[in-house]
Amino acid sequence: MNESVDIFGNKASFIRPSLTARNKGKTLFDDYDGFVGKFEAKKTTDDCYTPAEVYNVVLNYVSEKCNIKGAEIVRPFFPGGDYENCDYPEGCVVVDNPPFSIISKIAKFYIENNIKFFLFAPHLTLFSPRMDYTRIVVGASIVYENGANVKTSFISNLFEDIIVMSDPDLYRKLERINEAKNVNLPKYVYPNEVLTVSAVQWCVERGVSCLLKKRDVYHVRGLDSQKTHKKAIFGSGYLLSEKAAAEKAAAEKAAAEKDNIIIWELSERERNIIKSLGK
Repeated sequence: MNESVDIFGNKASFIRPSLTARNKGKTLFDDYDGFVGKFEAKKTTDDCYTPAEVYNVVLNYVSEKCNIKGAEIVRPFFPGGDYENCDYPEGCVVVDNPPFSIISKIAKFYIENNIKFFLFAPHLTLFSPRMDYTRIVVGASIVYENGANVKTSFISNLFEDIIVMSDPDLYRKLERINEAKNVNLPKYVYPNEVLTVSAVQWCVERGVSCLLKKRDVYHVRGLDSQKTHKKAIFGSGYLLSEKAAAEKAAAEKAAAEKDNIIIWELSERERNIIKSLGK
């Protein structure tokens, strides 16, 4: 394990593979040509290095928004790493970009072991897992060092009872790094009482923040009205209390005026669920 001090004065650790892993022939650090060659054939977030300027923006955000002064920052994710068997110092915070294919497993491990984390996460499926952590909707297009261009948001257990939040300033800073200009609008528009990650992203790109409490949401994978069309909410979503829905009504109304859209209606059952929220 190598230790250093990060740009905010916190002790940072980058955990290397175990001695057992080193004994299995060439390692990542001995076989650099093979490591680079692997990237040429496969471009996924499971084999990405995060550009330093991107990581520093994220670490700065965590330092500004969360009370992590004096906490050791741990980065256990790299090819060949073993996050489950790393030594996590008491009170440390994991700020890193994990393999997206097992991110739910990783988050579950940290929650069960009471380890604080702020992790890069796949944007479009951000609402899919039913897990007790905060979804930070950003949706910035990050070009990783292997060339993969991935819309990225974040998950964390540093924000107590907040289930969904967003930060337009973080979005702008990350977009500025990668000079991404294209904006993908949602294919469908949902009722005001339904929250999708694309809807929050739509607001983020226009400088509007979003913050919801756990008592005001109900997790759903699709609406009753979608079943006959064999459709669902891509990446899942939330039913909102009447109070929370009112706060985003203006944005949904503006989106509904666009051409070639489908507006999904709520069933009576879903409306009854909504009436029970926030009480």
